[in-house]
Amino acid sequence: MPKVKTHSGAKKRMKLTGKGKVKRYQAKTSHFMRHKTKKAKRHLVNSVVVHKSEEKRMKQLLGIF
Repeated sequence: MPKVKTHSGAKKRMKLTGKGKVKRYQAKTSHFMRHKTKKAKRHLVNSVVVHKSEEKRMKQLLGIF
């Protein structure tokens, strides 16, 4: 059985929390910020937990089962 490799892009973009949930950063923060309100920009700064329906797939990319 070969080794399970982690997805390089996923390991740079996601981390595990202490309880084993997957944490990610939000999209739409790189450009076109002048169109967004201050409130919208402020909310995009924070990281969020991956949705439960996507969690299994993200853990597979990270090499965690």
